[in-house]
Amino acid sequence: MDNHYITLENREKITISQVVDVDAFDEDNLWANLKDGGIEITGEKLNIERLDLEEGILVVSGRICSFSYTDKKVKDKKSVFGIFKRRS
Repeated sequence: MDNHYITLENREKITISQVVDVDAFDEDNLWANLKDGGIEITGEKLNIERLDLEEGILVVSGRICSFSYTDKKVKDKKSVFGIFKRRS
């Protein structure tokens, strides 16, 4: 099994491995499902630069304020195309 990693560059760019899908995002929050659990990223002017589900890589730019793991995947996930769903 591949190792999971997160790389944070100057709080402006975050790269995450083992991403299964992105459930939802807006300019301030992003919720993604990982192979083992989930992750929430908070920030300002967040933008998805790269999402490669075959390789499991997600790259987000903007001002990264925090990220935190969740034990379970996001519960309201409806499809791999949840990336187009915005939360209010």
